Amino acid sequence: MRIAFLGTPEFSVAPLRALIEAGHEVACVYCQPPRPAGRGQKARPSPVQAEAERRGLMVRHPTSLRTPEAQAEFVALGLDVAVVVAYGLILPQAVLDAPAQGCLNIHASLLSRWRGAAPIHRAVMAGDAETGVCIMQMEAGLDTGPVLLREAVRIGPTDTTGDLHDRLSGLGARLVVEALARLGTLEPEVQPEEGVTYARKIDKAEARIDWTRPAAEVDRLIRGLSPVPGAWCEAGGERVKLLRSRLAARSGAPGEVLGGLTVACGEGAVEVLEVQRAGAKALPVAEALRGWDPGARLG
Repeated sequence: MRIAFLGTPEFSVAPLRALIEAGHEVACVYCQPPRPAGRGQKARPSPVQAEAERRGLMVRHPTSLRTPEAQAEFVALGLDVAVVVAYGLILPQAVLDAPAQGCLNIHASLLSRWRGAAPIHRAVMAGDAETGVCIMQMEAGLDTGPVLLREAVRIGPTDTTGDLHDRLSGLGARLVVEALARLGTLEPEVQPEEGVTYARKIDKAEARIDWTRPAAEVDRLIRGLSPVPGAWCEAGGERVKLLRSRLAARSGAPGEVLGGLTVACGEGAVEVLEVQRAGAKALPVAEALRGWDPGARLG
């Protein structure tokens, strides 16, 4: 098929590669414009743009698809279908209607659970037992379209958002290739209105750990915000990100370090497994504790 691919972050790269390897003609890749990054704040292309340019594909990164010019350029591509995954811009109706067989979205949740911007983070933070990927026929509403394919993935007791991100990216790549191969024969599944939840964007204010909360909540926050933006606390007089953890059968005053980096919560305790100090790389706790004292209580 002749397709346009619309995606921006690392999550979208595996689906782009899979579509190319399946023999589809990628007429154009759309992604967010390069952003300033690094110490020099030089404009850095997104992971999707870098992959597309490496493969010699045409790349566009408009700041909006609502202008007549941007819409005319999209229509002129003469597409069979568009594939959208974590693109970052709202698609107006004129764009949704342009491909002959519509626009498909790869969404990293089991719709109608977790519509919106941060479905993987929210699934872990909420303590969901499973998540997954849906291939959805797009319409004007936010993640409201009928589902063509879905597949579930178990969320393990120590899984982080980063772990699930990689698994779900690969799953989305496989499912979208299957969906295109079966397009026209798949029976669309209308999303039920019961159980709709919204995965709002992660706010930095959520990232500070409150040790008075139950250990289960603290553990889910640590794993759900790992690796980005990273749940954090004060330890040894500095701000430290905690990136991996598991529940521990211990107790004490909230924030009290019970040995190693097992920390008491309002109920129970968590054993921190990986940390990242300011300006340093992420390290297993055993390695991080060599030459570093986090103190007797975390704030």
